[in-house]
Amino acid sequence: MILLLQITSNTSLISSLISPSTRVFRIFSAAKTFKYLIMAPISTLFSIRFQSLDMYYYGFFSASIKLPSTYSAGVVVAFYMSNSEVYPKKHDELDIELLGHEKRKEWVLQTNVYGDGSVSTGREEKFYLWFDPSQQFHEYTIIWNPHHIVFMVDNIPVREVNHSEAMSTAYPSKPMSIFSTIWDGSDWATHGGKKPVNYNFAPFIASFKEMEMEGCVWNQSNSSNYNCSNNNGDHSVPMGINPIEGEQFVKLSEEQKMGMKWVRDKFMFYSYCKDLNRFKILPPECK
Repeated sequence: MILLLQITSNTSLISSLISPSTRVFRIFSAAKTFKYLIMAPISTLFSIRFQSLDMYYYGFFSASIKLPSTYSAGVVVAFYMSNSEVYPKKHDELDIELLGHEKRKEWVLQTNVYGDGSVSTGREEKFYLWFDPSQQFHEYTIIWNPHHIVFMVDNIPVREVNHSEAMSTAYPSKPMSIFSTIWDGSDWATHGGKKPVNYNFAPFIASFKEMEMEGCVWNQSNSSNYNCSNNNGDHSVPMGINPIEGEQFVKLSEEQKMGMKWVRDKFMFYSYCKDLNRFKILPPECK
């Protein structure tokens, strides 16, 4: 099944899709492929997103994504976790953001981590991709548990954030929902906002499929109650896969470490930990 959303310059249609009452579409299933379609110029910034029905406290979260194949400067496609609606002043967030570019193949992968409202210290890292993300689907993954956070592309780790003492106050610690979005990031996404979205190249289509969400489901009626069964009742998931304490999730293997080193050495072009112009004193986890 494919779900196709169209945003046009028709005011009534825009209103019906992004009004406060309906702008969050709660239709999220691994069995479906989702397509977001932006059709025509819109005078104001917009965002379309899907949100998971449940909130999760730790787990494994993944989606296969194919990005727009046209000129895409200013366009942002994201797969991320957040609880900003529940904890607006102390929210947590884990971001995989794919930033458009004037050259089709040069999409940028940006990862970010916020914990307990630590938005004043953006922990961005940026990478070029080693493939054309608009030609076929590629898998983007977030692992989050008490031990570490791992961002992965096609099962290759690109970034690991350990739950260290230095990160203790900025480590995400509250249940989060999973989101997938496409939106207009003209003011910052490409070359610091120098290349805004050009709607002459619309439509911009981002396709999502094979979404996986495995972890502790938060019971909102009892904030201390988490369903942390290995498969959350989904019998299609092999028993013994435990993204919270499973051996393959609590630490990287030597092969994964080698893969991550390869990505970071060849494709990472920005890390907040090396930005001395931005930070007079680097955040403690950078030392």
